[in-house]
Amino acid sequence: MIILVLNCGSSSAKYQVLDMKGEGGAELLAKGIVERIGLPEGVLKHSPAGKDEFICKAPIADHTVAINMILEAVAHPSHGVVGSLSEIDAVGHRVAHGGEYFSDSVVVTPKVKEQIESCFELAPLHNPANMKGVEAVESLMPGTPQVTAFDTSFHQTMPKENYIYPIPYRYYEQYRIRRYGFHGTSHKYVAAKGAKIAGISLEGSKVITCHIGNGASVTAIVDGKSFDTSMGFTPVDGLMMGTRCGAIDPSVITFIAEREGLTPEQMNDFINKKCGINGLSQVSSDMRDVTAAAESGNEMAQLAIKIFFMRIKRFIGTYAAEMGGVDMIVFTGGIGEHSSEMRHEACGGLGFMGISIDEAANKAAFGKDMVISDAKSKVKVVVATTDEEFVIASDTYRLLSK
Repeated sequence: MIILVLNCGSSSAKYQVLDMKGEGGAELLAKGIVERIGLPEGVLKHSPAGKDEFICKAPIADHTVAINMILEAVAHPSHGVVGSLSEIDAVGHRVAHGGEYFSDSVVVTPKVKEQIESCFELAPLHNPANMKGVEAVESLMPGTPQVTAFDTSFHQTMPKENYIYPIPYRYYEQYRIRRYGFHGTSHKYVAAKGAKIAGISLEGSKVITCHIGNGASVTAIVDGKSFDTSMGFTPVDGLMMGTRCGAIDPSVITFIAEREGLTPEQMNDFINKKCGINGLSQVSSDMRDVTAAAESGNEMAQLAIKIFFMRIKRFIGTYAAEMGGVDMIVFTGGIGEHSSEMRHEACGGLGFMGISIDEAANKAAFGKDMVISDAKSKVKVVVATTDEEFVIASDTYRLLSK
């Protein structure tokens, strides 16, 4: 089954074309991205397997135009990977927020679309763009089955005491204000992958997965199911991130808003786009740039990195306490997979929890799947590369092959 996986953002659309060989395996035929949607000049970068990269720059008015460009590239006589669009059996979509409607991926129906739209106010930057992808495929490939996979669905197993906020309960009843969690597709995938790498069973295990990138979250997993997670009602909660502040005293927000005369909309933009590593370091939201600045003696960059690492360790300790122990810690995401320093600092000083790192293995695990804990460690520590597109394709195959 050939599946096109789409991940539509507000001004971009990432994609992969995979030939599924069952739920457990796939052949990557092509991948790429369309960027600068809605701007005077957009760009398509298309990378077919075994062929040279194809780049096209042109005005891209909206997501329908962007997805049409993707489909033309995928089926192009020279740089395409299918003879015609009829060879694409299904399309899988990443959707940021499924609210309380979805605990698993689902086949798209009119009712599913209504439910996704009802979550627009919960994820105003992501869900509308995700829906545009679904509607564009309906227009360009009528009759092709579609599946939506949700960032929030994996976390629907959290017990109520871990997702209800200590505010009047009527706000949950009226507005469904609660902890939802995100990065669920990645956390679910790397927990299973990490267990396989470490040679343990998820059933009966307590696992902490750390998805650390520009956006970052930590999840506690018991028996393969999400038990608690650091992101909350929105992705701004929890860890310090590239531009998000993470967990912060709420009164700081109201204090700044009053002193600066900022509206709720401006404050939302502030905590999502002006804070975190970028805001504190005053260098960049990219950890590579901040690390370079820190190494050159920039004290604010050094402080930003120290706080970033410490908060990861804090959540590891918190979740180990919540679960009554931990059997495995998994690092993934752009930083999680590539920064040996972050893994060293996040696990450093946790010997009392039975965590001991093999520093040679840690340094060697640059974007590689491997165990980095040493022989005396009671807790397995693993680096596992994530592949959210594969998870979406697998769910699409599973649902449609029924």
